[in-house]
Amino acid sequence: MVAPPANLVFVPTAGVGASLREDVYAGLSLTQKSLPAKWFYDALGSELFEAICELPEYYVTRTETAILSEHLEEIAGSLPTAGTLIEPGSGAGIKTRLLIRSTAPSTYVAIDISHSMLELGAAQTAREFPALQVVAIHADYTALERLPNDVALGDEPRTLYFPGSTIGNFTPQETRTFLERVACWIGARGSVLIGVDTRKDAARLEAAYDDRQGITARFNLNLLTRLNAELDAGFILERFRHRARYDAALGRVEMHLESRVDQQVWVGGRLFQFRAGETIHTENSYKYAPSEFVALAAQAGYVCRRYWSDADGAFAIYHLLPSSRPSPVDA
Repeated sequence: MVAPPANLVFVPTAGVGASLREDVYAGLSLTQKSLPAKWFYDALGSELFEAICELPEYYVTRTETAILSEHLEEIAGSLPTAGTLIEPGSGAGIKTRLLIRSTAPSTYVAIDISHSMLELGAAQTAREFPALQVVAIHADYTALERLPNDVALGDEPRTLYFPGSTIGNFTPQETRTFLERVACWIGARGSVLIGVDTRKDAARLEAAYDDRQGITARFNLNLLTRLNAELDAGFILERFRHRARYDAALGRVEMHLESRVDQQVWVGGRLFQFRAGETIHTENSYKYAPSEFVALAAQAGYVCRRYWSDADGAFAIYHLLPSSRPSPVDA
């Protein structure tokens, strides 16, 4: 067994998995059945998501990485050096390591609900940057009001890094709530660097969430495999199909699992009925025009210092400051 790097501190948070059964029972009892997207990320789900990021149809990761690479000097110059970088939903941390090389933070805090992905990503970052203090927190960041008390970050300025358009999984109200919550993580001197996908042609969006190789379908269906394994559920995967559709009025791609037949499924000790054609809503992915996202951030108490985008305007990275903090004027 390989020993963890000396500069890595792992902070387990009690109750990470305690709400899975509760979330499933509540979601499958709704008129529109639903399951929280956060439960996609068991070990296999995390691997499948990394594979999705490499798909030709899934433009998000490569476009954001290209923006970050092209504007890295400007982006890094807007962030404090020797500060603390906090990343909820840290995953593999590939884009994060680009940022770390340029900003040289003293501490990196990785937060993820997937234990396996957190261990892998945090250890790799710690080994690549031996002078960096890496704190890995195993937690559901959507339910984390404050960072654990035993995470000592000192008085260095903090940057919350939230790439990948993960913010799109939240409704606009949930986005405001999340941004309001993390304000206490970063403090008045902190800032937020966040990746946001933009509105675009429906065909391109739907292809990105329903690829020809079927990897996104496997990712979606793996949620049922997880429930079978962890909750003793009786889902037969062949009786469900993956669906992705863009709702232009709401500005979001929706992922669903559609029942192919009338069926009954036991989940633990509870029985749930499914009609043929009925769906489980598993994920939203909201898309925002820059003006829409800047306005939404303002409602949560932030000002947009600036943002960077690709030539086609397919994706944007925003630098947000708490509105109580004076914003430098860009040339």
